[in-house]
Amino acid sequence: MHLLFRWIISATALFLVAFIVPGVTVENPWNALMAALVIGLVNLFIRPILVILTLPVTVLTLGLFTLVINAILFWFVSTIVDGFVVEGVMAAFLGAFAYWLIAWAGNVVAGTDK
Repeated sequence: MHLLFRWIISATALFLVAFIVPGVTVENPWNALMAALVIGLVNLFIRPILVILTLPVTVLTLGLFTLVINAILFWFVSTIVDGFVVEGVMAAFLGAFAYWLIAWAGNVVAGTDK
């Protein structure tokens, strides 16, 4: 049940990002659910590998390169999921940051952040 709430919060956050960030579009709630699922899976399996491979750059930039990784993965998910579109580098960067911020706040409010 806990995982289901987090998934719904993430999909809602993604849907809100589409309204806030120009260049990020989500066609319907079903696409938001699928994109949130794929983002979760990408963050679970692919992100740790990229973080380890880019560790020297991340250390040199004092961790700021992690934001670039998040933007790249956000854009990558848009190439996989139909109905979720990210147009451009700035939209990917702002969309990934807004998605993280809204999902984090939603999980804190719902009490599922533990």
